[in-house]
Amino acid sequence: MTGLALGIDLGTSGVRSAVLDRSGDVVAMARGSYGDNADDRRDPIRWWNAVSDCLDAQVVALREAGVDPRAITGLAVDGTSGSLVLTDASLEPVTRALMYDDGGFHEEADKIAAVAPASHVARGPGSALARALRLVTEDTRGRALHLLHQADFIACRFVGQGGWSDYNNALKTGFDPKAEAWPDWISDLPMPATLLPHAKPPGYRIGHITARLAHRFGLSEEVAVHAGTTDSLAAFLAAAKPEPGAAVTSLGTTLAIKLHSEERIDDPALGLYAHRLGDGWLVGGASNTGGGVLKSLFSDDDLARLSAEIDPKLESPCDFYPLCKPGERFPLNDPGLQPRLSPRPKNDADFLHGILESIARIEKQAYQVIADRGALHPTQVITAGGGARNQTWAAIRSRVLGVQVVEAEFAEAAVGAARLAGPAMRKSE
Repeated sequence: MTGLALGIDLGTSGVRSAVLDRSGDVVAMARGSYGDNADDRRDPIRWWNAVSDCLDAQVVALREAGVDPRAITGLAVDGTSGSLVLTDASLEPVTRALMYDDGGFHEEADKIAAVAPASHVARGPGSALARALRLVTEDTRGRALHLLHQADFIACRFVGQGGWSDYNNALKTGFDPKAEAWPDWISDLPMPATLLPHAKPPGYRIGHITARLAHRFGLSEEVAVHAGTTDSLAAFLAAAKPEPGAAVTSLGTTLAIKLHSEERIDDPALGLYAHRLGDGWLVGGASNTGGGVLKSLFSDDDLARLSAEIDPKLESPCDFYPLCKPGERFPLNDPGLQPRLSPRPKNDADFLHGILESIARIEKQAYQVIADRGALHPTQVITAGGGARNQTWAAIRSRVLGVQVVEAEFAEAAVGAARLAGPAMRKSE
């Protein structure tokens, strides 16, 4: 077996890896942990240690399957979007890491607002660029040489050289994927231009694994390291082919949708963003509704029992907007939107039916918002995440959306990352 592709996913709860063969089938997978402490996921050194543990386990899994790890010829990494750290020339962190969910950087946001175009994705106190500006102020000894996103930090360590990123991770830090350059206005910010990485298309070959690490993990020194992507885009690539009209809904704690479009469709004021992917764009947004609401109201056993009592062919009369707390991002951008879960039916199955149907209506509205701006309507929706396994919900969503809803064959972002290092997606220098 030759020409295997390795994908590494730095998720919110841990690291996962996957190895694919030339046909795209999964050969083996593995996991690694950041540690028991919740703050461990914020430590870049623990990111690397977790990747190392995961890769050790992956090599063992391959050998147990009778596959030589030296058959791996390419790897790519995905990470949480907007998680950042500053490092020195040797790729040692010189600041803390700021994560995708860190916010409150109002002073930095004001500076960005003074120079960035209106409604730009890099604006706001929770933007990746605002986090980057804060990290610059924390480099009090001036040791920083590289601004690296989470996936960059790992990929650059594999090649032994900093300064690389990809279009998707760099988007919310200000990079313009259409112009394929950092915008001129970013030079008006207190951000040294020397810190900004060279952003390349996902799948672009940025170099080869160092001889030391190849020996450390039992890999070939010919392993090419490819530019990666964000975790959500890797999850799309795991589930679907990047072709016009392809649609993926992730039903996890929240509801996130991605639709492949030939045209760039952006509306940051509405929580709608476009990432460059191949010759097209991946357009999407994330709603605060989703499985988190269900888990706050029902146990797993209750969800299974009550779902079996629902007739998915019947429309629920309930008009809910299920949220765990006030605030919505997409398809409505309303920080003050209140949860609406009343009037509650007396029957628990009817209550669950109303919630499932209402979330399906929000999903339909999300795809309609994109279609209204010029994208194709999906002819099929592929679903990943825990909610994908609820067949009653799938039937309700299919009726509401008016298209077939199918569960993704592969839902792990690591599989999508591996696809970037495979022959179908990768690009050379």
